[in-house]
Amino acid sequence: MRRHILALSGGVGGAKLAAGLAAVLPPCDLTIAVNTGDDFEHLGLTICPDIDSVTYATAGLNDTQRGWGVAGETWQAMAMLRQLGETDWFNLGDRDLGMHIARSWRLRAGETLSEVTGRLTNGLGIAHAIVPMSDAPVRTQIVSDEEVLDFQHYFVREQCRPVAQAIRFEGAAQAQPSPRLAEALSRPDLAGVIICPSNPYLSVDPILAVNGVRQALAALPVPVVVVSPLVGGKSLKGPLSKLLDELGAEASNLAIGKHYKGLATHLVIDDADAADAEGLHALGLSVTITGTVMCDADDRERLARVALSAARIEQEDHGTR
Repeated sequence: MRRHILALSGGVGGAKLAAGLAAVLPPCDLTIAVNTGDDFEHLGLTICPDIDSVTYATAGLNDTQRGWGVAGETWQAMAMLRQLGETDWFNLGDRDLGMHIARSWRLRAGETLSEVTGRLTNGLGIAHAIVPMSDAPVRTQIVSDEEVLDFQHYFVREQCRPVAQAIRFEGAAQAQPSPRLAEALSRPDLAGVIICPSNPYLSVDPILAVNGVRQALAALPVPVVVVSPLVGGKSLKGPLSKLLDELGAEASNLAIGKHYKGLATHLVIDDADAADAEGLHALGLSVTITGTVMCDADDRERLARVALSAARIEQEDHGTR
């Protein structure tokens, strides 16, 4: 019997649903593959923002008010760095620094990102598999009207102000899927893929750009359920609405459906976007309309069950694509 679920996630919104899936599925039935295109080196440390967002959310440590980082964080190290004249455009909390230090020295000792991530998640009591999309470095870059910006420079330092003309994923063509992602894609008991409500261009496309991943997903005989990151035609956080406009796409779920053409079988959209259902059906997609805003654990688990139900219905109705 097919039981295993592969979830693809970025940070923030994606991390919320990933945590919801982990709350309702046993560890043996879930692999969460996370975008690492946002990763970068900062102050001598390897920072993996999306992996950490998923990890903190799953461990119940995430700051739900800021949407990133650890709840109850303190900032003494950052204050000292600022006093010493070091760069301060990217905030690192004291507890968060512990994660980055542990990751960085383990990587320098020769462990892979997969091995380090497994070590760190286990240390926080997480039994579910949270895995990087690749152990090789892949870096998301924004081609603006003035320059090419690494993702964190665009997103945090420049606050998404530059006008995006294109997005590229440096190193993706050479990068191989991480061992656990490759294993999940080839599991005989894989029942479905859930693409969490993350930015399709900045958080999911880097995963799909890794050598062979898009092709493997497209060939799977299982449902691929996309949970839309839009509510009322807008993103709750992040630059998705701005990017859609700059890249010439409409700010609606039709743009999301078209973006995942050839991969998605089902789209879960918010009640506020119910009018998009007809156009999505015309694209050949099944649609579930529900509340997709996740304010607390109950919301995360409810939406996880909705997404899983969509995958099961698709599997039962269609068998293979």
